[in-house]
Amino acid sequence: MSKARPSLKKRSKRLLSPLSRARRRVADGEQKFFSSFFQKRTACLAFLLVAGIAHASDKVVLVAGDDSLPVFDNAAGALQARLHAGSADVQRLSASAAGAHAASLQNVLAAVAAMRPQAGQGCFVFATSHGGEHEGLYLSDTDDFLTPRALDAALVRGCGDAPTVVVVSACFSGSFARTPMTRANRIVLTAARADRTSFGCQAGRTYTVFDKCLLDSLETSTVWQTVYGLVRRCVSREEVLEGAVPSHPQAWFGAQAAR
Repeated sequence: MSKARPSLKKRSKRLLSPLSRARRRVADGEQKFFSSFFQKRTACLAFLLVAGIAHASDKVVLVAGDDSLPVFDNAAGALQARLHAGSADVQRLSASAAGAHAASLQNVLAAVAAMRPQAGQGCFVFATSHGGEHEGLYLSDTDDFLTPRALDAALVRGCGDAPTVVVVSACFSGSFARTPMTRANRIVLTAARADRTSFGCQAGRTYTVFDKCLLDSLETSTVWQTVYGLVRRCVSREEVLEGAVPSHPQAWFGAQAAR
């Protein structure tokens, strides 16, 4: 016995139902896409503004680790002046400067671990000093070294997955552009390769060569990949002029942070 043919109304509902479901799937997909897009865009904008140098709500730690020469405090002070102009949340640690917390190992790690950015905020850490091969960034206040592993652990606690930029200016600082510092949400710039010295730590200079090149490059671009390229070229020119052994500044651009 043949089945009775469905009414026109029922047939229309059957025909329209798959189309409606398809439209709903497209709408849901578009909603998810744009939601993801704007979340990434918001994070990216907050992150990119750090190169300008920081969004007003970003968390910032500046470290001048040695008091044997004024070049380190000069660089941290120059960055602090720019950041205060943008009302960023800045913690400055120094081995010598008045008005700054002492740049002991404990204080530096505590400051980084306490950054705690909110949604849409990022972290920016700048540290400049002498460096030791296979040791890290020298902190004269405690005659100790800030190591990549210790800094990574503090960043995990203090910044989590928030967009994070770390600049380490020291001899042999390329070790900071390696595991475990190389996480997806981070950008890391260093003044030299892990087996090379940087230069410019001498009386009569206002900044080290890398720090001067960084400060000048931040006046030109708000994109960290571009800043890094400008810094490398600037450092290379100075090395040629002074007959210095190439320091080979290093960088890491995490897949999430670099977008």
